[in-house]
Amino acid sequence: MTQNLFGDSYMTTIVLTGGGTAGHVTPHLALLPTLRSKGYSIHYVGTAKGIEKALAEKEHLPFHAINAGKLRRYMDMRNITDIVRIMHGFFQSFFILLFLRPKIVFSKGGFVSCPVVWASWLLRVPVVIHESDMTPGLANRLSLPFAKKICYSFSETLAHLKKEKAVYTGLPVRRELLGGDRSTGRNLCGFTDGKPVLLVMGGSLGAQVINAKLREALPLILPQFNVIHICGRGNLSDAADGYKQFEYITEELPHVFAAADLFAGRSGATTLFELFALKVPALFIPLTTGASRGDQLLNAESFQKQGFCSILRQEEMTPESLSAAITKTFAERNAMVDAMKDTRIPDGVDAVCGVIEEVVTG
Repeated sequence: MTQNLFGDSYMTTIVLTGGGTAGHVTPHLALLPTLRSKGYSIHYVGTAKGIEKALAEKEHLPFHAINAGKLRRYMDMRNITDIVRIMHGFFQSFFILLFLRPKIVFSKGGFVSCPVVWASWLLRVPVVIHESDMTPGLANRLSLPFAKKICYSFSETLAHLKKEKAVYTGLPVRRELLGGDRSTGRNLCGFTDGKPVLLVMGGSLGAQVINAKLREALPLILPQFNVIHICGRGNLSDAADGYKQFEYITEELPHVFAAADLFAGRSGATTLFELFALKVPALFIPLTTGASRGDQLLNAESFQKQGFCSILRQEEMTPESLSAAITKTFAERNAMVDAMKDTRIPDGVDAVCGVIEEVVTG
């Protein structure tokens, strides 16, 4: 077989790209064991300062850094300078791909992915894109015309895609999350009583508003629940009985999920599909539309319509309303679990890897 400059087989090299947030990287990590078992040589293209670099290096993936910019929907002088960065990233991507000669590029979105996708199209390297959210973000919308196939997570997303390219795959979930032990998780947190466990997370960087309101509400919540709070780096606060804080969790996360009877936190797509896979009922507190493009609210509303969760809007959140919403959601948990058990969503790892294999061999 033809070899690229790194000694990898031309027929089996795959380039992964995407970054900016954990949601653009974590699904890649879910795919790695299956891709490796199929003999792929895997390379990652991202930014030198993005979260993707640390995660790729942790997985011992060859990492190739490019420049990247962000296109904003509003007038900003940074749009001009960022266009230069995007052009630079495009030329960097072109030469990286020329040297690697991958058989396929798999993109998870984020603005770093656009130059890689465009360079792939120019070099006639097929691209598979995965969209996590219910509606495609701007970076993926700019990349969709250059893709061979587009995988999507929510059934409603098909309305925004070309049907001949679209494949409903769900979202790849890390298989190791399914192997947690409930007792280990409770012991890790020092919970020895029989109270149910509430797991609160605010995304990969924590959420200051959720952190603050939860801590104000603890006197109302702790009589009913033990609380595990993943609050983000540098956000630890005073301890309390039945209240266990972590800045960030990696290896212990499967056990923490297994210990949870109820989840409360942000509604990024990765979180939603992980909770669905684990059949954990949830109270979602989406990012406001003023702080995002509204994808978290749309994601949560999709799951709410299917009976998997409830929603508390951040602008309506007080210590009292948060406590009341947690209590109400917990009372409805059995119906939510039954709804998740009765609903079939594709296994994201198998489905996405199937699409990759189809494009590679087709």
